[in-house]
Amino acid sequence: MSADASLTGIALILRRPPPLARHQPSCRLMPAATQVPAATALVKPLPGKSKLLTVALAFLFGSLGLHRFYLGGLRDKFAWAHLLAALAGVIGVISIQTGAGTPALNWTFAIAGGTSVISAFLAAIVYGLRPDDKWDARFNSHGKPTRSGWPVVILVILSLLIGTGLLMAGLAISFQTFFESQVEAARALSQ
Repeated sequence: MSADASLTGIALILRRPPPLARHQPSCRLMPAATQVPAATALVKPLPGKSKLLTVALAFLFGSLGLHRFYLGGLRDKFAWAHLLAALAGVIGVISIQTGAGTPALNWTFAIAGGTSVISAFLAAIVYGLRPDDKWDARFNSHGKPTRSGWPVVILVILSLLIGTGLLMAGLAISFQTFFESQVEAARALSQ
């Protein structure tokens, strides 16, 4: 017996189903991934999510969490966090301008709102830069394949420009306010 014939015999043995499966008529040899229950076969696939619409929502209304509501629905906890942080930010900024409430709480609320705005621009950048095949695998598995064009690129560039500008302005205003309060506290101690 040659070595090739014995290898062919071993390959045939390895391809055979196990002995128990050959003798049990109720045993199915079909893989579990290809078996579809009858109840799920009638369910319509979810519509795909547009990458351009998601980036536009994150750019325009991201601090309200509309891009998260669009992708995840009303059960998305991060969308509600965006909305609450934006509301807190509005309350904090109005309280700072009118002088109502304690400054520490007002600044905490204002920073929460600013964080929501900055993270919305960051989300627009992240969603816009995600490759189309990864976008389709996660958000558009049953829809038409995504082809990102110039509108997505322009929104990403605008998000980068405006987001970094707001971040730098927020940091500058925060540091200026902090140092002014330190100078005034030092003046009060020296008198």
